[in-house]
Amino acid sequence: MAHQKALFVEVSEWEVDHLKQCLPHIPCEMFEGRLEDYKRNLADVTILSTFINSKIDKKALERLPHVNLLVTRSMGFDHIDVAECRRRRIAISYVPAYGESTVAEHAMALLLAISRKLPESLERTRTGQFDFTALRGFDLNGKILGIIGTGRIGLHVAKIAKGFGMTVIGFDAYPNKEQAEKIGLLYVTLDQLLKSSDAITLHLRLNKETTHIIGEDEFGKMKKGVILINTARGALIDTEAFLRALDDGTVKAAGLDVLEEENLLKEEHELLSSDASQKQLRVALENTLLLKRPNVLVTPHNAFNSDEAVARIIQTTADNIETYLAGHPQNMVTEQ
Repeated sequence: MAHQKALFVEVSEWEVDHLKQCLPHIPCEMFEGRLEDYKRNLADVTILSTFINSKIDKKALERLPHVNLLVTRSMGFDHIDVAECRRRRIAISYVPAYGESTVAEHAMALLLAISRKLPESLERTRTGQFDFTALRGFDLNGKILGIIGTGRIGLHVAKIAKGFGMTVIGFDAYPNKEQAEKIGLLYVTLDQLLKSSDAITLHLRLNKETTHIIGEDEFGKMKKGVILINTARGALIDTEAFLRALDDGTVKAAGLDVLEEENLLKEEHELLSSDASQKQLRVALENTLLLKRPNVLVTPHNAFNSDEAVARIIQTTADNIETYLAGHPQNMVTEQ
């Protein structure tokens, strides 16, 4: 085996020992920040592992002349310029399944928090008030849940929702009819889902086809007073159209674990960067408006973050590296 050196970026302190134990024969360097913030020379790095906040584009890859494997510790890979990696003959691996139950439970937690007004209730009792005036919620039982994207996570959401007595409908470009039948999920067109659902939850990868899959036209087809949940990718929703839908009451409330251009909120200095476009700055401003709305619950891209899921991510990442070096790679990104 040729000499290899791995660089892990966006690594939390507690992850370091786990990763090194899983990869005892490979020199590994760990960096807490994003790749953009790593200022040392990268010429000796052959394997790069990243999470979702590092932008792996042509500019980043020019700093990595000898990288042959890019390992993202995530299910999504929209932060990676796949075409540029392919042109440079850089293999990409990802984590296809780490927490369908983890993310699904978080999506349902957001829906439950909205339906029973949990944030308002907790805030009230913390100040010593036990009056339940204006805290009346609604039952999930008997409501229609529309699931856009019925992969592992979407199907797990369907299972949970059925346990609450909900009617579950779904839309997917590649329906899993066998599993849907077992669960009791009915596939419909996207228009039918938008018109019928009392609550809608998104579980799609972000790509050219799914960017702003929920926009002005789609909001116009929704039931008045719908609940919107998104634990997938922020850019699935057109933020500007979303704000208008909240204003006119189309969307009664929302639970979001992701926001469009959320990196600009995490890294405020990027707002002042010459690389930030006018559109990105506009979305960042729109996000601040979303965060101020009492009927919008936002969690910090935390849906993946359970003990069990994180352990699976670390193990799968290590396995992806080991199998690639052994000549039988697994979990490789193949799409254009």
